[in-house]
Amino acid sequence: MKKFLKTVSLILTLLFSLGVLAGCGSEPAKKSAIDQIKERGKLRVAVFSDKPPFGFVDANGKNQGYDVYLAKRLAKDLLGDENKVEFVLVEAASRIEVLEADKVDITLANFTVTPERKEKVDFANPYMKVALGIVSPEGAPITSVDQLKGKKLIVNKGTTAETYFTKNYPDVELLKYDQNTEAFQALKDGRGAALAHDNTLVFAWSRENKGYVTGITKLGELDAIAPAVKKGNTELRDWINTELTKLGEEKFFHKDFEETLKPAYGDSVNPEDVVVEGGAIK
Repeated sequence: MKKFLKTVSLILTLLFSLGVLAGCGSEPAKKSAIDQIKERGKLRVAVFSDKPPFGFVDANGKNQGYDVYLAKRLAKDLLGDENKVEFVLVEAASRIEVLEADKVDITLANFTVTPERKEKVDFANPYMKVALGIVSPEGAPITSVDQLKGKKLIVNKGTTAETYFTKNYPDVELLKYDQNTEAFQALKDGRGAALAHDNTLVFAWSRENKGYVTGITKLGELDAIAPAVKKGNTELRDWINTELTKLGEEKFFHKDFEETLKPAYGDSVNPEDVVVEGGAIK
């Protein structure tokens, strides 16, 4: 009997040792990106705080705008509640950084797709199209880039406007600011002859600010604005692309335009010049 018990004990000890070794040789399965979001119960989205009508904080402290409208719908379809979104406020130059540091799941801060940015983040399909525009005082309108020679042009750091003029017009002196509010205040103060930014933004700003005009309505190539995720996060990117296709079937972004952009544009901007449905520019 003792011999039998000793044999059983040896077998159990051996099995236990094998189990421990097996456990040491394997790692627990890593949760998928979407499972992590669901477990957290919040979709973290980077948006602007000072770029109306795309992303801004209203007088009541609420996030509003075209990008915010989309973020809420993504949270609703992924987590079942549009309020399960955590807005992380960013400036143009930090839109990549917050993804790399895992501070957000998605950047929706009016993010234009460029080859340089595609090296650092993964873009989903587009939901908006844009070009550059230049706004200036009505009394001294800038209607041609040639008029900027010897003058100062206001831009935001980390924007396509900064990149475009640095590359194509190095002789134009750029005044660079972190925040949109700082940049537009500089224009009002006369620190620069004009301000370059997304035409979709300057259209709205010049309409709301008397005495200013968008003298150049389209500069450079037509670009796409798209959601961005951390480099290599193909699962979340693919989910967003599927979502954009589904939203296109219900003309979601035309509704977004009517709710968030038309109050700023009035009838001065055709939604077809801005809106992209189904994730494809046609």
